[in-house]
Amino acid sequence: MNNAVKRALLLSGFFAVALLQGCATSVKATATQNPAPKEAFSAFGRIEVKPVVFKAGYSGNAAGLAKINDNIQKDLADSLATWNKRSANGRTLVIEPVVEEMQFQHGAKRVLLGPLAGSSGVLLRMKISDASGAVLATPEFFQRADAMAAGFVFGVHDNLMLTRVANLASGYVIANYGSAQGGPTGADEKALLK
Repeated sequence: MNNAVKRALLLSGFFAVALLQGCATSVKATATQNPAPKEAFSAFGRIEVKPVVFKAGYSGNAAGLAKINDNIQKDLADSLATWNKRSANGRTLVIEPVVEEMQFQHGAKRVLLGPLAGSSGVLLRMKISDASGAVLATPEFFQRADAMAAGFVFGVHDNLMLTRVANLASGYVIANYGSAQGGPTGADEKALLK
């Protein structure tokens, strides 16, 4: 075998290993299903949704955080307007969405490196409590964007991941308004902490 062929094989082997190592996200979920809250959200005369923030001490992608926040606010706007028109009963539900982890491959990095940039992943948790601070639920929501799929469409899957995690969180709030029933986290068995 000549040197050019050896080099080509060595380089393709290197890229194959890099692809495999960069594929998985380190962001993991703890469950596939969220338990039901302690009571239905309709028991509260007012419902307040705070802006999405990063977990204290965590530094992540601000644009990704803003996209999640915009989607949650948009998803819940009509429902909140309807729910908060009811007469006040002295009880307020406070929903605080917190991004605990986010690997968001986007922009130039995704375009230049494609699948080599790795997978994206996000874990969002909502603290749902009454005005006194008594916690009714702490559901988590997980989504990922596979390196191969996201890499070949220049980051579209990375951005859709942020929309999907927001939709899951909003869906939980809406589903648990009339009756306490829980809901999916968005994770499958492969996404769970071992």
